[in-house]
Amino acid sequence: MYDDADLAVLHNGKISALFQTNTGVKQGCPLSPLLFNLVIDEIMREASDLEKRANAVGLSINASKTKAMRFNNSNQGSITISGKTVDFVDHFTYLGTIISSSGGVEKDVESRLCKARSAFGRLHRIWRNQQISRRTKLRIFNACVKSILLYGAETWLTSQRMMTKLQSFINKCLRIICGIFWPNRISNSDLWRNTGEAPIHHQIKKKKWRWIGHALRKKTDSIVRKALDWNPQGSRRVGRPKLTWRRTIIQELSRSNITWDYAKQTAPNRVRFKVLVNALSSQAE
Repeated sequence: MYDDADLAVLHNGKISALFQTNTGVKQGCPLSPLLFNLVIDEIMREASDLEKRANAVGLSINASKTKAMRFNNSNQGSITISGKTVDFVDHFTYLGTIISSSGGVEKDVESRLCKARSAFGRLHRIWRNQQISRRTKLRIFNACVKSILLYGAETWLTSQRMMTKLQSFINKCLRIICGIFWPNRISNSDLWRNTGEAPIHHQIKKKKWRWIGHALRKKTDSIVRKALDWNPQGSRRVGRPKLTWRRTIIQELSRSNITWDYAKQTAPNRVRFKVLVNALSSQAE
């Protein structure tokens, strides 16, 4: 697929002369991420000599942009690239999500809140516009603000404190959209009923179980499918939270007298799994 492949550039309706490339992969090619993962996995097996291993496969590493993070590892060895020691960090951003060495999602949720506040503020003229109906404003809010806020929420291990922050932000936005300002008052339940909103923990649970159903419908050799069934053995070190994301989904199923095996068997049938999701979501409500 890549050997002796002739490439061209399309610009303003004109195609350039054919040329060949000897490194890299085709942009948009479905094989590209797989090939990259295979190569980077081999490189990381020899992380102590990262630069040498990368050069061997034609990759150049920018030392100033490279950071490293230790996750559940007591190894204090350093990594050097081009004579520069790579800095170790306790969190980093990957595809818009903050990955933390603690395994928690607090930093990511705070980042989501900041981005959602910014998005909501940029649309202030729409919220104040009396010519735009409330229904349209709510659709814009869901598409342009809430989608930013709940990005990746399917895999969040949430806490009550976190849910309170998210719900407070949603309530404040809805009051501004509805034009409800101090000293006017309205209960949260009335606010949700008037705007067609559900409590935030209800929405997150529904998103989570929809994603779980999507993952369970993948082929058995899919990494995502395997990750749902993966149960690492051994004891967790002192200080680590006892509750994990996987344990929360097992608990939610057990409260409805449903087993994990039953959920997996139901997932291929979209209609039956939708009923299961609605049952679990109504439990949250």
